[in-house]
Amino acid sequence: MKKKTAIIGSGFSGLSAAAYCSGLGNEVHVFERNESLGGRARSFRTDNGYTFDMGPSWYWMPDIIEGFFKDFGSSREDFYELIPLNPQFEMVFSDGKMEIPQDYEEMKNLFEFTEKGAGKRLDDFMKDAQYKYEVGMKDFVNKPCHSWLEFFSPTIAKSALKLDLLSDFHHFVRKYFKHPKLITLMEFPVIFLGAAPKDIPALYSLMNYGGYKLGTWYPMGGFIKIIEAMATIGKQKGVHFHLNSDVQKIIIEDKKVAGIMVNGEKLKFDTVIASSDYHHTEEKLLEKEYRNYDEKYWKKKTFAPSCLIFYLGFKEKIPNLKHHTLFFENDLDLHTNEIYTDKKWPTKPLFYVCCPSKTDENLAPENCENVFLLMPIATGIEDSEMMREKYFSEMIQRIEKHTKTKHLISKLDYKKSYCINDFISDYNAYEGNAYGLANTLSQTAVLKPSLKNKKVKNLFYTGQLTVPGPGVPPSIISGKIAATESNKP
Repeated sequence: MKKKTAIIGSGFSGLSAAAYCSGLGNEVHVFERNESLGGRARSFRTDNGYTFDMGPSWYWMPDIIEGFFKDFGSSREDFYELIPLNPQFEMVFSDGKMEIPQDYEEMKNLFEFTEKGAGKRLDDFMKDAQYKYEVGMKDFVNKPCHSWLEFFSPTIAKSALKLDLLSDFHHFVRKYFKHPKLITLMEFPVIFLGAAPKDIPALYSLMNYGGYKLGTWYPMGGFIKIIEAMATIGKQKGVHFHLNSDVQKIIIEDKKVAGIMVNGEKLKFDTVIASSDYHHTEEKLLEKEYRNYDEKYWKKKTFAPSCLIFYLGFKEKIPNLKHHTLFFENDLDLHTNEIYTDKKWPTKPLFYVCCPSKTDENLAPENCENVFLLMPIATGIEDSEMMREKYFSEMIQRIEKHTKTKHLISKLDYKKSYCINDFISDYNAYEGNAYGLANTLSQTAVLKPSLKNKKVKNLFYTGQLTVPGPGVPPSIISGKIAATESNKP
């Protein structure tokens, strides 16, 4: 007899868990409270012809994403076209700009030009990062993390020192590079891991390899194409999807999952995998006696940033703007300190611009531009329309200066903002976080919130607040781990 499994939420981890659970022979139902699949990776289309990805926009670690499709006997090519970006992205500094080329040899030349000897040191850095990537992403992050004993494998034991788990990323980068621009370039990827570089294990240089060395890519049609592809595989495996379905309670009988309440209706299930916000799942869907953690636990945790986002349509092309542009004219340490320590709106913010219509003209009307602005901010701070508009004005001015354009606001064809209050209302995100739990040393592996409920049989968690952590590839891996664990005897 098939086991009935309910998946709460249809983000990357939920879709991954659904496909793997169904592949293991279960009857699987996915419940999504919003009107479309994807969670933070949803997309929307405006009446005047713009299509926006709502969340992820950096396609890194392509081999990890490809691994999902291979597990089901298919290939990414069966679903969407992947385009390499050249340059991968552009960084804007106070005294100029830096384009990061797609070709690695050209990247080495750029490093050497910026700092004598840095080309060779980039090779050394990437050799070390590749080792961490191959051990970390292929072995380390695939553990359910119930116990430290899982990590006493010959491979991990042999490589423990080389993984740099006990050294920090800030000092690690400075062992290789001295020029402030190269340091900023190498440190920027870990911002979205949820802490300042000084608090992130040096293990995460694997992100530099998974991005810069393996390249920055773009899925034609946007990230929603990955969501659609994963949903298609789920459907092929027999997964049932239910939209506009708000799960209000996980029903427990005799310390065992008995079902869920959806839109006021009780439904029987043998197993539940919550891809929903972990804190919300425990605080709102479970009785107190069945929760893994109390409110004090969550208050002590370090969360990855929230974001102020703008989805913009412009009725003419914007010159001198790349697909990805990072505005780093201000101090990185100051901004990260205001996110993680002071927890306030930034005084001199950094921000990111994505203009996917530079690569995919179908995302905007003819001769128009699709633009996504993102500024990392602290979680839990007050979100108001006044603050949103203040930073919108500043970001537009800096874009105008960089692109040598004027009056961009007068050329707006569409505008929508998204911030802390929206993350809370749409995703029940704890304090409006956008990226989950920080990958600090004290929140790594077994020290993350448990993938398994310790008090209730057949209740599991997946996604960015549990193992292995935030990001698209880790979320896909998280879903696979949860599915595997939920099907153990």
